[in-house]
Amino acid sequence: MTVRRIVANIATDTLPEVRQFYADLFGLEVAMDHGWIVTLTSPETARVQLGIASEGGSGTPVPDLSIEVDNLDETLARARTLGHAIEYGPATEPWGVRRFFLRDPAGKLLNILAHDD
Repeated sequence: MTVRRIVANIATDTLPEVRQFYADLFGLEVAMDHGWIVTLTSPETARVQLGIASEGGSGTPVPDLSIEVDNLDETLARARTLGHAIEYGPATEPWGVRRFFLRDPAGKLLNILAHDD
């Protein structure tokens, strides 16, 4: 058996606002829209990964989602331009990532990260 996909589902009463947040900040595109659920995708192929944690590292809470980006500084600048409050970081962590935390409009805590090269 091979897992082909793991989907993160975000419950919200403000679907258009949450959809716009992820589209604007991460450049995700609508792959499916049934009105009650919208699936956003990246043009890149993503690996399947599931994190199970007791804390978020460096004393932080466990984030609801971790999103790896290719350019953390660009994503951070975009988040600030869009007026999103940064709750943690940016920080360079001892395990080789740079990251920051922010919340989406549904209140989900996001860990935005890039691996150090």
